[in-house]
Amino acid sequence: MLTELVDSYLELRRSTGYQMKVQEYLLHSFAAYAGDRGEDHVRAATAIEWASHVPTEKQRANRLDTVRVFARYARAEDPGHEIPPTRVFAPPRGKYVPFLFTEGLVRDLVVCASKLTPGDSNRAWTFSTLLSLLAVTGLRISEALALKLDDIMDDGLVIRQTKFHKSRLVPLHPTTVAGLACYLEHRGPALDDHVFLSTKGTGIRYPTVIKWFLRLVRGMGIHPGPGHIGPRIHDLRHGFAVRVLEGSPNDKVVVDARMLALSTYLGHADLDSTYWYLHATPHLLAGVSNATEHLDQRRRSQ
Repeated sequence: MLTELVDSYLELRRSTGYQMKVQEYLLHSFAAYAGDRGEDHVRAATAIEWASHVPTEKQRANRLDTVRVFARYARAEDPGHEIPPTRVFAPPRGKYVPFLFTEGLVRDLVVCASKLTPGDSNRAWTFSTLLSLLAVTGLRISEALALKLDDIMDDGLVIRQTKFHKSRLVPLHPTTVAGLACYLEHRGPALDDHVFLSTKGTGIRYPTVIKWFLRLVRGMGIHPGPGHIGPRIHDLRHGFAVRVLEGSPNDKVVVDARMLALSTYLGHADLDSTYWYLHATPHLLAGVSNATEHLDQRRRSQ
């Protein structure tokens, strides 16, 4: 019963524009966990127990928050559902500081991915190409995994209806085009038209990517292990944005123009999301700040 209720909840939220990919995975996991206990209603104690089966407080809080929102929906139809309490888990405060992959670390990551086993599968080709593409384009992992063969155009990649329901064209460097073409020659039999395939020949799923990414960064010694903060796959996107900005001169007008272009390229909903990357490029932030201060002083003197 909970599984059916989860499906109706997801359908309702998606009808209002939400994608609900992560929520779908979490809520079906919770429904299965509750079902194994013979429960067909949300129980706060069960939700807390299920949420605790991950290594970090942030993950636990996110899992419980996801169930709490769902429980409000469920309780509106049936008061037998319980709404889990807030503040059971306390995620660390403050904005996450991204791990910046240098060009050398990106190269090492791709080399490690190219050695993944089994050697007679497409895993090494898939992960070395996928991680390379994320690093040189700044795509979201969800965008890369959603790519279909028809999305590879002569002018670049067509990214369709993504996080903010916007489509865009992402131009590619000739070396990236060549790398994608080489991967497509070696990826093996396909059961669907996704660009990136699992070892079964179907589109690879997000949890699978994260599992192997964590193995790679832990193997490289740049992740402290389960329960600790370390590099995320999204940090490849951060690294791309920072490298683009680091190539800018210390000139507010030029930085503003490049920021607008970068915002469009990355598919951000607004410029505020893009300007956040200035915090990871101190010399640019200082230059923009100084230029603004000089402008203010000039205005006050007039």
